[in-house]
Amino acid sequence: MDIVQIPTYLIDEDTDQPRYQFDEDSLQELMNSIAELGLLSPIKVRTTKDGRYKIIYGNRRYKACSTLGKPTIPCIVSDVTDELEIYLEQIAENLTREGFSPIEEADAFNKLLKDPKFSSSTKYLSSKLGKPESYIKNKCDLLKFSNAVKKLIVSGTEIRKDKLTELQVLPLKDLPIEYRDSLALMVARDELSVSDVKKIAKLFKDRDISDNTKAKLLYKSGYELIETWSVFEQNRAERSKQAEAKAATKADKADKRSPEQPPTEANSAAAASLTEPAKGLSSDPEHQSGNESTHQSTARLVSEPVKEAASNVVTEVLIDSTLQRLLATLPSYSALSDEVLRSYEDIYDNDKESFHASVKLLVDNLEKHLEQWKKVQKLTQDQDQIAAAEAINH
Repeated sequence: MDIVQIPTYLIDEDTDQPRYQFDEDSLQELMNSIAELGLLSPIKVRTTKDGRYKIIYGNRRYKACSTLGKPTIPCIVSDVTDELEIYLEQIAENLTREGFSPIEEADAFNKLLKDPKFSSSTKYLSSKLGKPESYIKNKCDLLKFSNAVKKLIVSGTEIRKDKLTELQVLPLKDLPIEYRDSLALMVARDELSVSDVKKIAKLFKDRDISDNTKAKLLYKSGYELIETWSVFEQNRAERSKQAEAKAATKADKADKRSPEQPPTEANSAAAASLTEPAKGLSSDPEHQSGNESTHQSTARLVSEPVKEAASNVVTEVLIDSTLQRLLATLPSYSALSDEVLRSYEDIYDNDKESFHASVKLLVDNLEKHLEQWKKVQKLTQDQDQIAAAEAINH
């Protein structure tokens, strides 16, 4: 491949090329190297209609040579004219260079996928660039974040204050926008590990936590959110244990009843026997008309209690399951220690209003539950007393 010296003034930068961020310190280092040793690696250009040349790759080297006042630059002249092939070559070249930022990559991939001039597919880019499809999709997901967040995203995996790695931000990419950017900025500020970010993302994806509570959690620091996640998981595990214990108790009770005839079969048999013609009543047609009212009365006496009993069973099951779900989610009572009560003093002044609002919300909900279940308690006791009195009268 021939290398030719082209006058610097005839070379134009490609403003549409994938790389647009240039670190001043690294550019100065390159200038020092070129001033001492010369340009060791030529740039690649293509010809334009007006007899000039446009850079395919090597913008940084061109900037350094131009700043140093070099009259000519060693170039490789390409005869490729297809815009897609040129852009793919620019990306491939920059992927081998240091300083090509994740956001520059994301913008380049997104341009190839969305720009009508290219209209490529993820599968096609994967085959041409030798990158997995998941790699390209993850890069494009970085563009979901605001500019304030994108400016902090850097290459590598080292966690630094006020900087973000791809691994730190990707767990947050699917969160609603009202949480996503705020949490990303908090992660950068508090230098949170990837595992901690995943816990916080899980917390904000949980459907059992209301949007109002999530909005309040945004005022916490990263470390406070991790503590909140830990407490939430402990409470969840405790509720799960309680639910399993109750389920096991119910199963034991069911096993003890299993040798007996199922109530539904007994009710069916009883109903069937009662609706048959009573012994001593003639089945002769002459007597059937006289006994018809007796049969109808008997059937009505049987069917109405059966229907009422079935209705009561359904009601009891529904109300019992509602009660059991509430008990499963409600932790066992334990008095707050003095240490817990004193920890209120550690709450920041600007967080105390939120704390009081949360306490009020809790107390209001508990009072509503208490009022409702007191009514249930009285209602069921009254029903039991009425049933007992009717049994005595019969």
